[in-house]
Amino acid sequence: MPTWLLPENIADVLPSEARKIEELRRLMLDTFRTYGYELVMPPLLEYVDSLLAGAGQDTDLRTFKLVDSMSGRLLGLRADMTTQVARIDAHLLNRDTVTRLCYAGSVLHTQPSGLHSTREPLQIGAEIYGHAGLEADAEIQELALASLALAGFEQPRLDLSHVGVLRAILAEDAAAKRDEQLLYTLLRSKDVPGLIDATANYNEQTRAALLALPNLYGDIDVLARAKDVLPALPGIARALAELAALAGSALGRAQIAIDLADLRGYQYESGAMFALYVPGLPNAVARGGRYDHVGEAFGRARPATGFSLDLRELARLLPTAERKHSIRAPWGNAPELREKIAELRKAGEVVIQSMPGHDNVQDEFECDRVLVLEQGNWILKNLG
Repeated sequence: MPTWLLPENIADVLPSEARKIEELRRLMLDTFRTYGYELVMPPLLEYVDSLLAGAGQDTDLRTFKLVDSMSGRLLGLRADMTTQVARIDAHLLNRDTVTRLCYAGSVLHTQPSGLHSTREPLQIGAEIYGHAGLEADAEIQELALASLALAGFEQPRLDLSHVGVLRAILAEDAAAKRDEQLLYTLLRSKDVPGLIDATANYNEQTRAALLALPNLYGDIDVLARAKDVLPALPGIARALAELAALAGSALGRAQIAIDLADLRGYQYESGAMFALYVPGLPNAVARGGRYDHVGEAFGRARPATGFSLDLRELARLLPTAERKHSIRAPWGNAPELREKIAELRKAGEVVIQSMPGHDNVQDEFECDRVLVLEQGNWILKNLG
């Protein structure tokens, strides 16, 4: 096997993609700051019992684990940064006020999340702690849409769901509650034949509601249909009202879709959830939702909601960035030339010097102006 071969679904990031990723990262973090979010940088490596506290089984299965040679304890390489940021809020910052935190960094997955996905996503996200109202959910949703707009996606598809619907249904039937994990799996895959078999011994109201959930997807009119076919339980009414409010806040900025059987994250989410889709990618490019109970594992439960996305996956969808106003300059040590190049770069220009013997620079840096010497002065001329 060649020594340069990398593991499956692990890849180097080459200049073109690296530049797009970094430019997006800077744009998004600067945008988060204008909303009042503070940047934190959790470690890549933690003890597993801390790293997976409050996380679902999916996160556990995606986490690389190893033994710490110093302590003998089991360590994990983070597969998600959400619980890490919740630990920082609960244990280190320990504020009583509303706290807005953001982050950006690599995570590692034991398995790729999609057909062409990397096992080393570059995760960026934002979280709000300390506010239980729907205003926090709406702000996070707005920030996620604003983040995609920075990448040029003005009308993504926004899929909304709510864990409160299923939990309200299960609370009415002890047998269904015992089968919660099985029902979650069947609903997530929309396995209607499996649901028919699994619900055979439930009470009629619970069974009818569970069998209705896989068909409750579509545009915003799904919420009206859900009111008609689902039982009139307070938990369901509250969940549907929250979804209606969140859908309304995104009208005009996204294509709205409702899917009451989309339960990804169900194991640790506690309220409304959303996923964002853009052309060219079959998987959700961003996911978010409310997870009020994750902080309990760190001794301080706080209302929490947030979102995250993979910058590497998003950057792959973007066209090669155009180098507007790029300047090609000759290579040389003349003081006047060095002074002129330094002046242009200080003004924010992109200046690429041709190496000796090479008239052209890389295609990726195709320039539209050239720096030339005429009558003893360095001047700019347009190319083409």
